[in-house]
Amino acid sequence: MARAGVTVGVVSLLILAVAVATIAGAWTMEGMGYIPCELCLLGRKPYYVGIGLAALTAVSAWRGRIALARWGLIGLGVVFAAGAGIAAYHSGVELHFWQGPTECSGALSGVLSADDFMAQLKHIKPVRCDEPALLIFGLSLAVWSAVISLGLAAVALWGWRRASRQG
Repeated sequence: MARAGVTVGVVSLLILAVAVATIAGAWTMEGMGYIPCELCLLGRKPYYVGIGLAALTAVSAWRGRIALARWGLIGLGVVFAAGAGIAAYHSGVELHFWQGPTECSGALSGVLSADDFMAQLKHIKPVRCDEPALLIFGLSLAVWSAVISLGLAAVALWGWRRASRQG
């Protein structure tokens, strides 16, 4: 396999490993009782797409389809840049820089009386998007997701550039 193929293969496997570890961490936190909000669930989607694309990119590289694999790295860069955007938006909602979706950070709607309100409280426990469920080293999981996603996008584009120079 040409050097470019090795570069693309290694980079895509690195991205795959980090993305899988990130999602595994999110699922572990969920298993420990930290229920994800709507924006958390939206923020996971780029990881799911990225996991599949990273695996396909690695397979393409190992099979010698270097041009296709390079396009896979560009796709990974775009997917994780979008993920960084989603996570940055969620971080801004948590920090009250802007309002998030009304489904998870707005006022209750449709409540006509105190009895209706009490009935809703008994059956519905909304998870708020504007309150971090957990801080790790002083940063919310949304901030960590933004950092990880941005890092994965940078690694993907670095790998594409390096493989392009290697031929």
